[in-house]
Amino acid sequence: MVKKEKPVKRFRKKLLHKYRLVILNEETFEERFSFKLNRLNVFVFSTLFALFLILTTTIIIAFTPLREYIPGYSSTNLKRRATTLVYKTDSLQRIIDLNEQYLASIKKVLTGDVKTVEFNKDSIIELAKTDPSVLVRTSRRDSLLRDQVLQEDKYNPLIGIRDQQYTLFSPVNGTISSPYDSKTKHYAVDIVTAKDAPVKAIADGTVIFAEWTAQTGNVIILKHNNNLISVYKHNAMLTKGEGELVKGGEVIATVGSTGELTTGPHLHFELWRDGIPVNPTSYIDFD
Repeated sequence: MVKKEKPVKRFRKKLLHKYRLVILNEETFEERFSFKLNRLNVFVFSTLFALFLILTTTIIIAFTPLREYIPGYSSTNLKRRATTLVYKTDSLQRIIDLNEQYLASIKKVLTGDVKTVEFNKDSIIELAKTDPSVLVRTSRRDSLLRDQVLQEDKYNPLIGIRDQQYTLFSPVNGTISSPYDSKTKHYAVDIVTAKDAPVKAIADGTVIFAEWTAQTGNVIILKHNNNLISVYKHNAMLTKGEGELVKGGEVIATVGSTGELTTGPHLHFELWRDGIPVNPTSYIDFD
């Protein structure tokens, strides 16, 4: 009686059973070369070859520029440019935020949305009279140095650019009914003129505010060179929007009587220099 082999021995025998792979010439049946193989050798070789392919592919993707041609991988140049754009965007955003804060503070001042602070300008003078220690004593050497610097700056083309004089247009043609008066805190001139008369920009500038307010109606504010700001209130209609560039003499609104603080068609015009209200008649001829 033939004994049956155990499954383990049978599997091992099949795994180690030898085969010959022969390559023959099809026409002459001449043997070119041959290999002795078994299932175990084929399995080991196939596994090693697959591992070699996987390792080679991983190295190519991780350490060579060829990975840029594989869909889903971005190039090094694109990453570098993206990083640069992120830095530039962040810098521009900070600049925009600072400008918005600056414009917001100007709007609050011009629309009266701030608390007034009483400040005695003569306090420092009175203090100097009672306490001589606050006075600064200058030496002869310091005075000579100051004179020398003034003489050198006289011919410096970069000095005085902000103080260059240029012509300002009259915003409307009319009669001044209420002049500028710092004592009563009327930091403007009221110009009476015909309803719907054109309101013109006094100089080239940018519209930084163009909205409706309850007390002063339609208001438009322009920012010009030399830190000069012009304000036009009680307009019937605005023809320019916030952020637009305007030319000197260009129509930006029409005269009206909008808002609570008005009794008839007129233009309430303010002029600010370096954040301080100035008398418009000192810069513009309204006749």
